[in-house]
Amino acid sequence: MPVDADVLSAAAVRTRIRKDPGRLRPVPHLLDYEATRAAFRWEDARATLDGLPGGGGLNIAHEAVDRHLLHGRAGKTAIRWIGKDGARRELNFAQLAAETSRFANALQALGLRQGERVFVLMGRLPELYVSVLGALKARCVVTPLFSAFGPEPIATRAEVADARLVVTTPELYQRKLHGLRERLPRLQHVILVGEGEAEGPGVRRWKDLVDPASPVFTIGRTEPQSMALLHFTSGTTGRPKGAVHVHEAVVAHAATGRYALDLHDDDIFWCTADPGWITGTSYGIVAPLVNGVTSVVVEAEFDAQTWYSVLEGERVTVWYTAPTAFRMMMKLGAEALRGYDLSALRFAASVGEPLNPEAVLWGGEAFGLPFHDNWWQTETGGIMIANYAAMDVKPGSMGKPLPGITAAIVRRTPAGGVEVVDTPMTEGELALRTPWPSMMRGYLHEEERYRKCFADGWYLTGDLAQRDEEGYYWFVGRADDVIKSAGHLIGPFEVESALMEHPAVAEAGVIGKPDPVVGEVVKAFVALKPGYEPGEALRRELLGHARKRLGAAVAPKEIDFRANLPRTRSGKIMRRLLKARELGLPEGDLSTLESDEK
Repeated sequence: MPVDADVLSAAAVRTRIRKDPGRLRPVPHLLDYEATRAAFRWEDARATLDGLPGGGGLNIAHEAVDRHLLHGRAGKTAIRWIGKDGARRELNFAQLAAETSRFANALQALGLRQGERVFVLMGRLPELYVSVLGALKARCVVTPLFSAFGPEPIATRAEVADARLVVTTPELYQRKLHGLRERLPRLQHVILVGEGEAEGPGVRRWKDLVDPASPVFTIGRTEPQSMALLHFTSGTTGRPKGAVHVHEAVVAHAATGRYALDLHDDDIFWCTADPGWITGTSYGIVAPLVNGVTSVVVEAEFDAQTWYSVLEGERVTVWYTAPTAFRMMMKLGAEALRGYDLSALRFAASVGEPLNPEAVLWGGEAFGLPFHDNWWQTETGGIMIANYAAMDVKPGSMGKPLPGITAAIVRRTPAGGVEVVDTPMTEGELALRTPWPSMMRGYLHEEERYRKCFADGWYLTGDLAQRDEEGYYWFVGRADDVIKSAGHLIGPFEVESALMEHPAVAEAGVIGKPDPVVGEVVKAFVALKPGYEPGEALRRELLGHARKRLGAAVAPKEIDFRANLPRTRSGKIMRRLLKARELGLPEGDLSTLESDEK
């Protein structure tokens, strides 16, 4: 929603916030928004890419890596990796091409065929990036997994996707995968990165399998509509949804990297997102490499002083991170930035959840430039709405649609269609006119669920928003119960299911509770089976059980006991009502509530 805050105009950014005129270069790609939108065609964006030699189609890895060897970038640093212990490793485009070809050859040696699923489960190590791109070269379908996931989310996703191979570390294999092998009989191969004890059927070491492989690989014909990436997104009911993305998505990755993040050839780019989430794949791997820029990868998790040191030491020019990180930095205050030379930084953007206006304004005070919010989803595959480098920023707004993207506020009709709402600042569902290159092509094995996302030529996002008279969009909230915590999408059903595995739990209802730092924390309401009594010891036991099953990022942070939970007459737990009562909000329509719960 709009707030009482000054618009940060492009002119103000140049003359008032940014003290150093040198930081205004290069000229933003999207200097004239309306003219660029009017002239933009996705066909022209596709023409900026090479395509496979000899008319062999379009492959993400070729556009991100191999083609740069033909355009004078072989010796340019592609990935600059900084380990937790201070270790450093750099891969130029020629080296990255060789390493990804070794991995592709290793997959072929194991007998993996086009379309088979490769999962990557590890922290931000160089091998993660090599694995994703190498598997794309081999025309396999890649799913990067968040390394903090517990065994249950891993197993669920591997079952849905029919995972055939997992790349991981010995430590993660022993803690999270080893015990799942009987449950995943179709998981044939495991490649282990690094030293450590681990063994099992089909387990091989990277140093024995990948390192000796040939650094030369010819990518086979790749149709633009061939499945490339499978990203899971949580829903409010049922198992996580596997959103299918194709090789043609690289067209949007390239264009949005230029327009939304303003990437130029000489940029040093840092996306802090983990590739286990789509941001870390689309904008931590593909977009910067396709645009030929140097991408910084930091293994360590958030620590303000460490991150400030990286911004200074690596001379980062474009920074893409999460509102949670911004808010944590705000808590430390601008004083924590003193002594750091961040003059190289010219553009900072935010993703994952709405960026509160205070953070936008604080960015101008602390960093000398505002933070630019943008909006997109796992299903959209790339940034759809953004605040651009040369555009006036309205703190709290998502910005305006990208060139090639038509957005609208709509309402669903009883007949199953939609009607566009033209009145400014009227709340409705945010919708996008189809198609665009990075749009998901399906939910794996769930065609009906996929079809329900579309009506009358619009993709229905499930997000409630408003559009003001100048065309800026403002996020209002989710139309469903998906929880956004520290940039992660968490499905209540998945958390509830894990809690109900505990012998004491009869039923569970899960909500997102507002939190000033991470956006929302997961809170669970639990009804116990006969013979169990609520208490602090049982609360701690359930919290530990959930952390073990789901991982710390997904597990609830709070648990309350209830004698029973509010249900509809059809038996569904009313999460909406749980949340309203927790936050002291109006309870709304209770007509479907079981009578003894009112």
